[in-house]
Amino acid sequence: MRKFYHPNLFILGTRGSELALTQTRMVEALLRKALPILNVEQKIIQTSGDKRQDLRFAEFAEATGGVIDKGIFIKELELALEREEVDAAVHSLKDVPSDLGRQFAIAAVLERANVEDVLVTASPCKSLKQLPQGARIGTSSVRRMRQLKWMRPDVEVVEIRGNVPTRVRKVTGEDALDGVLLAAAGLERLGLMGVERDRIQLEEHHLHALVLDNQEFLPAAGQGAIAIETLSGNDLARNQVSSLNHAETELRVRAEREFLRELGAGCQTPVGALTWIEGKRLHMRVRVFSETDPERPPQELQADSSVGNPITLARRLAAMVHPG
Repeated sequence: MRKFYHPNLFILGTRGSELALTQTRMVEALLRKALPILNVEQKIIQTSGDKRQDLRFAEFAEATGGVIDKGIFIKELELALEREEVDAAVHSLKDVPSDLGRQFAIAAVLERANVEDVLVTASPCKSLKQLPQGARIGTSSVRRMRQLKWMRPDVEVVEIRGNVPTRVRKVTGEDALDGVLLAAAGLERLGLMGVERDRIQLEEHHLHALVLDNQEFLPAAGQGAIAIETLSGNDLARNQVSSLNHAETELRVRAEREFLRELGAGCQTPVGALTWIEGKRLHMRVRVFSETDPERPPQELQADSSVGNPITLARRLAAMVHPG
């Protein structure tokens, strides 16, 4: 009904964090450039993941009566799509479950940013090996936690919540952590990481950044990509945002997300996935940790295919993973 009265109004749903708003402004600018006739607006929607920042991810199932990693950062945005309160929702793709409901579609993904993870510290640190014995490292990601503990079993991992600046501040003040792990894309989009990528500037705090080699410390599936979600049956909205789609990014994240879907994995499952294109070949490397046995070494697999077969590549790799 809203569309009948406002045919050129396009509303983007977004979370209210500084990073989410920055990413939505990126989409808004591209959409205005592609379709100047549109009047683009934003609608901030608080998700269950935002509302309960007092909870660790492991506590979400009990508190919410649901599965902790199946869309706690997108559920309310999808409800807004279904109620036609928004035309599209903007997400960090790594937060979007790989098994979307049939009524929803990823209509476009923007060109991917850097996919690496970053260790933020108060003092310079040239490698994970240089961390002090028993260092306390904060992260909100099970994937980061498991990879770090695999590489440095002595490290104490502390689960932290909050937006990017809040997590960066964990290495400052009283009871400061020795470091925190975050995605490079978020730090860069917020302008917190300098051009040289070795410094973090947050208000009066001058901190240090160690960008981790993505071949050694594998990123999350979809990391660094911004997704635009619509109703699958809303052809008008899908067509309006389709021009923003970046083909190479879509190709790569299709393989990564299909791999997760085949495993039945979610956003908080300890799986790393890295894709890259060389010539006309799509390469994919994965690292899969056991969900039940934290002492078990990860399974590491790699394969490639023609660039036109991302789904086949993902399924072939998933079939090689031993259960458990």
